[in-house]
Amino acid sequence: MINYVKNILPILCLTLGACDVANGQEISPETSSAPSSASSSASSSASRQEAVFAGGCFWCVEADFEKLPGVIEAISGYAGGHTKNPSYKQVGRGGTGHYEVAKIIYDPTKVSYEQLLEHFWTTVDPTDAGGQFCDRGQVYATAIFANEAQFAQAQASKQALQSSGRLSDPVVTPVLKSGPFYAAETYHQDYYKKNPIRYKYYRTGCRRDMKLKRLWGAHKG
Repeated sequence: MINYVKNILPILCLTLGACDVANGQEISPETSSAPSSASSSASSSASRQEAVFAGGCFWCVEADFEKLPGVIEAISGYAGGHTKNPSYKQVGRGGTGHYEVAKIIYDPTKVSYEQLLEHFWTTVDPTDAGGQFCDRGQVYATAIFANEAQFAQAQASKQALQSSGRLSDPVVTPVLKSGPFYAAETYHQDYYKKNPIRYKYYRTGCRRDMKLKRLWGAHKG
């Protein structure tokens, strides 16, 4: 057991940085960024609609939503701030106003926005205004970015959760008007798939699932 702990500690040290920069790897300019142009944070078509959620580390938000039937894709990125085309380092340093977010592309014939909202609530701690789990600061706080068609529904969902008695503390997650979404660097996209061991140690070390189970019990998403 002692040898196991000794072997595992270096890995934990590498992976417990707050949604760390690909385990400290240097990323070349040619591969570091996804398309930098901003897009509307929630658009729609007949079979594809979009929703944007901030729930702490975007690796985890992306992973949690991509397992939901009807979700086509989740894209890690930044939203809510004033800096155009921000980098991960800029957002992490603070001062940009951005949150780490995931843009959820989904098929509305298979999963509704209301179902996305319910899934979101049960994959975060909406009572924590200071971040999520081991990731602290505004960039890791929760938020729902809603367009005009989604805004009232998101607010109603928040109020229903607050009134349900499922949580002992107030729901502090804000519902914000959607704005520009900036895709995160390429190495952040599908991180949980490309780096499953590092991702698992990060998520376990952050105690995200343990705390979610304690908060939500059988209702966890």
